[in-house]
Amino acid sequence: MHNGALKIFAGNSNPNLVKEIVKYLGLDPGRISVGQFSDAEISVKIEENVRGMDIFVVQSTSRPVNHTFMELLIMLDAFKRASADRITAVIPYFGYARQDRKDQPRVPITAKLAADLITRAGANRILTIDLHSGQIQGFFDIPVDHLFAAPIFIDYFKRIKLDNAVVVSPDMGSAKRARAFAARMNFGLALIDKRRPRANISEVMNVIGEIEGKTALILDDMVDTADTLIKAAEAVEKQGAKEVYAGCSHAVLSGLALRRIEKSNLKKMVVSNTISLKEEAKECRKIEVLSVANLLGEAIKRIHEGSSVSSLFV
Repeated sequence: MHNGALKIFAGNSNPNLVKEIVKYLGLDPGRISVGQFSDAEISVKIEENVRGMDIFVVQSTSRPVNHTFMELLIMLDAFKRASADRITAVIPYFGYARQDRKDQPRVPITAKLAADLITRAGANRILTIDLHSGQIQGFFDIPVDHLFAAPIFIDYFKRIKLDNAVVVSPDMGSAKRARAFAARMNFGLALIDKRRPRANISEVMNVIGEIEGKTALILDDMVDTADTLIKAAEAVEKQGAKEVYAGCSHAVLSGLALRRIEKSNLKKMVVSNTISLKEEAKECRKIEVLSVANLLGEAIKRIHEGSSVSSLFV
């Protein structure tokens, strides 16, 4: 157990999630001012003593991603210089995670750069949910606690009692996640063979698995433009799926995503609140939001107490 007091501080990316986390923990949020100068430079001031304390800084690096990322870095630097004993960066949604390898010549590995910057800014530990790829944990030279939103989605889909369902992975990269989810739910499994000619554009090639007459549940870590998701939904419908649902941890929802979802054959798309939704997304009748606040709150408590985090998923 850490000897210093537990304190939760937050940037501006997801204030409602932070309110839920501190409520779960029975704490008051830490006092911090995160604003801007007139030229849009970020200004941070910690409004209370944090010397020797166990600090958790909650900030999703979501839209506007460069601004929220810089807020996180500057907050971490402030806590380091204020002599906090341990600083954990709680990043429910880790932006830049898609750029995790060189898949063509002369491109950066931006996920590694982001990891280096967060560590250099002062983080001693990372707490995050559903990274785009698990190997990103290895980009950090500090401990990473990688949580999964799956238990929250499992509870939801058990509650609505999907009939004769099959979990569909929209691409090969999500197959491991979909397989584990299908095993927990005792559902079947199907895969979509997808080609991506350029960023944010996908082409469905083949559907592998038994779909006809079943309820299809498309499972992915994130939905951005919704191009992949909607094409996957159309593909499984053509294969005879009677209903199509989707479960996505991170609702990025950029570009034409909302319009595509509203016009699609999806009965319901379930997302978590790792990213604060735009007002128009909250009004979309096909989108339902589940909270990860209790999951994050319990993980924070266990990290502070020095007890097991992985046992949350046993």
